[in-house]
Amino acid sequence: MSTRIFQNAIIQMKDACDRSVGVVDDQGYVVAASELALIGSQLEDFHAQEIENTEHSVTSDVRTFVPLARNGSKLNYVAFVEGTDALARTICALAAVAFNEAKENYEEKHNKAAFVKNIISDNILPGDVYVRAKELHFVTDEPRSVLLIRQTTNSDIAAVELLQRLFPDKQRDFVINMNESDIVVVKAVLNEENSRDEIIKVAQEIEKALQEELGIRSVIGISTDSHHLRELADRYKEAQVAIDVGRVFEPEKTVINYESLGLGRIIYQLPTTLCEMFLNEVFKKSPIETLDEDTIETINKFFENNLNVSETSRKLYVHRNTLVYRLEKIKKITGLDLREFDHAIVFKVAMMVKQYLDSLNTAKHS
Repeated sequence: MSTRIFQNAIIQMKDACDRSVGVVDDQGYVVAASELALIGSQLEDFHAQEIENTEHSVTSDVRTFVPLARNGSKLNYVAFVEGTDALARTICALAAVAFNEAKENYEEKHNKAAFVKNIISDNILPGDVYVRAKELHFVTDEPRSVLLIRQTTNSDIAAVELLQRLFPDKQRDFVINMNESDIVVVKAVLNEENSRDEIIKVAQEIEKALQEELGIRSVIGISTDSHHLRELADRYKEAQVAIDVGRVFEPEKTVINYESLGLGRIIYQLPTTLCEMFLNEVFKKSPIETLDEDTIETINKFFENNLNVSETSRKLYVHRNTLVYRLEKIKKITGLDLREFDHAIVFKVAMMVKQYLDSLNTAKHS
């Protein structure tokens, strides 16, 4: 398809240029040319290795060559112009710009992955989504989930190629490189009834493949399902929130589902001033920092065991009366009795708020 775009560009510039102009592939075969007889032939003066290592013009005995924009690190196409003089170099450079622009515009218009990237990046007006989707014969209301894969160790461009192999159906599943560390997978949901289990399993497979094949550690945020293309930008934001909230409240997790964030998602959206006011109101008697590490561990175990005194004492390897004594001590310091459900809820939320504020302070000073 690119060859047709190149040929159209050549036709438009043919009247303005009296030199033979064209494009060859990485093997030196002419794929488009102002001299139609050249198309399909191989240029003997084309030396791929010499052109591979430059972004500037290269001359042979009879022609000037300029590489076009690469797809990753691979050289795909090269513009050529008859002649080796200064004018030939100028024409070839301008032709390369025209070919690159034509190719980019075509791919933006007709490449579904580029279209999806524009949607999730908010680079397209809502009204244009319908028009472009119709042009691309894109199913707009198919359920889809967004997975944000963030490489936390050594980022590698090969990660994109690996994910593209894992999701070969380029008409329904889209692998999008967002930046050096982030890759997005927009995955069609095949079974809505079991969509969460299906998507979580997919995320675990991605994590495993990146670790085993490339030695890359990652954290993956999973959005809720979208039911229309226009919802994908919001779902991408959900996947981002999943990673950010998970990093604060569940740092040991590497696959985080937005739907499972619970209270953490609400706290994450609160202003810091409101969080600080809440902590001051809850801990009027003494600040939460008054509690030592052993006491905090006791509190966490008590919550983990659903406020069950007997089960918690067993897990802590202490006598039941010892645990009761510790809980009384906590009540005396904070004014909250964790054996009472309402008090326990307030304390749990307060601990999470403190955790959130601590994470902000750490990020500020890092």
